[in-house]
Amino acid sequence: MSEIKLLIKKEGPALPAGPWVEGVIDSPCGPVARISTTLAFKDNWGNFKCRVSSFRNNYAVSPGLYAVGRPDRGSDVLVTANYKYSFDVLRRELKGIDAWVLVLDTKGINVWCAAGKGTFGTGELIKRISSANLAAVAEHGRIVLPQLGAPGVSAHEVMRATGFRVHYGPVRARDIPDYLNAGLKATRQMRTVRFSIADRFVLSPMEIIPAMKKYYPLYAVFVLALFGLQPSGILFRSAFAGGFRFLLLGLIAVFSGAFLTPVLLPYVPFRSFAIKGWIMGAAALLLSFSFSLGPVPKFYGGDGVLLAASFVFFPMASSYIALQFTGSTTFTGMSGVKKELKIAIPVYLASLVMSLALLAAYKLIEWRLI
Repeated sequence: MSEIKLLIKKEGPALPAGPWVEGVIDSPCGPVARISTTLAFKDNWGNFKCRVSSFRNNYAVSPGLYAVGRPDRGSDVLVTANYKYSFDVLRRELKGIDAWVLVLDTKGINVWCAAGKGTFGTGELIKRISSANLAAVAEHGRIVLPQLGAPGVSAHEVMRATGFRVHYGPVRARDIPDYLNAGLKATRQMRTVRFSIADRFVLSPMEIIPAMKKYYPLYAVFVLALFGLQPSGILFRSAFAGGFRFLLLGLIAVFSGAFLTPVLLPYVPFRSFAIKGWIMGAAALLLSFSFSLGPVPKFYGGDGVLLAASFVFFPMASSYIALQFTGSTTFTGMSGVKKELKIAIPVYLASLVMSLALLAAYKLIEWRLI
């Protein structure tokens, strides 16, 4: 993993080491790494990179037990994912608090997504409680889980298997100090899930960048090859002259699906992310026509086949990209996502086939074969 190094001792297990580890403390289960509550420049830079690139796919800490401050057997135990951004947010808010932090192996995925995928789950929690010998570390027999991890954990099964009572903490880590000081009692405000426009804006690069890296280059190659293809071979002048506007429309589809739809999420009609993305894609397509140099027929050289292909493909591309945002939002759950995918995927495939058929017809018309 990218942020972890191992400090090997002559006796005992290996302990994590890094800029966020301040030292080692003794506990009833042996030596435990003591972590800092201050984020260094390297931590903040890594957290920024995980927001705007695929760096997050390998951004994790080792699972296990950690210490904040000087905890003892009466100190609270807080559970989190081994996605380092989640880990950093939690430890930053524990400044001045003596506590234990139990990190689950969520395969480097954040709490909310890991709970939906099952990696932040009952079995993993029971396993970590046992391997950390937590009963000897925390005699009070209680653990605090993030509220967004609740879908993946069965509290009564954890209690039956380990003897630990599960408490669900506040939605946001910044409320944890008040929650602990109140005796593990959360206010309504602490329980309220907010997903503001600022939150959605921050997450949008996580959808834009993968779409631009994974899909757009292949799309651009296809478009240039399509418009450049002539009976005599590939003509580069034709490729750029005919394909330029389609390249721009591809960018518009990415922008509408990965940025406009997430940012305007509550204001776009319907609950389905696929429909929301289609609406924004269609609106962006129509808006792009209004800013073209001429009316739609002139924009497409009088060819209605290309116009039809555009209205079939680009709103659906926007819809597909918008649907990826379900993994970043609390607006829907795993059952809703599965139901939506079951309906949307056949529609996407049918739209793709129809678009290709229309483009093939366009080329045959262009070559005067039909």
